[in-house]
Amino acid sequence: MLNLDRLRTLHAVARHGSVSGAADGLHVTTSAVSQQLSKLERETGQQLLAKNGRGVRLTDAGRLLADHAARILSQVELAQSDLEAQRGQAVGELLLGAFPTAARGLLPQALTTLRAEHPQLRTRLLEMEPDASVPSVVRGDIDLAVVLDWYNKPLPMPGGLVKAALMDDPADVAIPADHPLADRDEVDLEDFAADEWISWPNGFCYDWLMFTLRGKGIEPRISHTAEEHATQMALIAAGLGVAVAPRLGRGPVPDQVRVVPVRHSMRRHIYAIWRADADRRPSIRAAVEALRAAGTPLGA
Repeated sequence: MLNLDRLRTLHAVARHGSVSGAADGLHVTTSAVSQQLSKLERETGQQLLAKNGRGVRLTDAGRLLADHAARILSQVELAQSDLEAQRGQAVGELLLGAFPTAARGLLPQALTTLRAEHPQLRTRLLEMEPDASVPSVVRGDIDLAVVLDWYNKPLPMPGGLVKAALMDDPADVAIPADHPLADRDEVDLEDFAADEWISWPNGFCYDWLMFTLRGKGIEPRISHTAEEHATQMALIAAGLGVAVAPRLGRGPVPDQVRVVPVRHSMRRHIYAIWRADADRRPSIRAAVEALRAAGTPLGA
């Protein structure tokens, strides 16, 4: 009889392409992964991994068994969903991923609600950008992710996922308080064609900013990049550039910074995604309801 945990380990190696990647995805040590795979090879009587330079690759037998493992684990997910649905209660563990401003602006309230209303459900949050959280949901590393589309640039989404809208998040332009446009009621992005820009690092939101500014005939000068909102605001307060500033999770704005609405409003569409084979899980539904409730007073 093949051991399910060992099949899950082989499946993780196939997904991540390495023992270390599988260990990270499973939240175990590389030694634990190697031990599970060695036991699986003894169980099957076949070599499943072969050395490939400094790493490993799946043998033909390894790929065959990994394909079966993917189908078996999907059926296990469906069985878990059906059992939870029959019981009608949100129980067990739910692992969520969320990009930073959603993790700050939505998740504290949503997780508090889940703890109060579903005491048998254990939730765990991982902060991660959509570029990382989408494949993590597909691979089964996390159960649900909070991700975003920009109004003019959707996030690429693979098949096999379900999505639910949570809220819309308007975005302004943040500028130094002594900027010539600081007293305006509204601005256009074209007004900042000559300014230096502060952006997120490379990734979906960076790509959106470049796409949007270039679409308006602006070749942006990205002088600084920072992941954290507070760091971006500190750079703006120092007079080092301007930035797009979504409202979700924004927090206090320094006295030396002004945020000005854009005449043709910019919005992020915030939504949750999960695997279709987990669609009937009450824990998924409970999490989506809690996230929507947390976003209702914030959305526009």
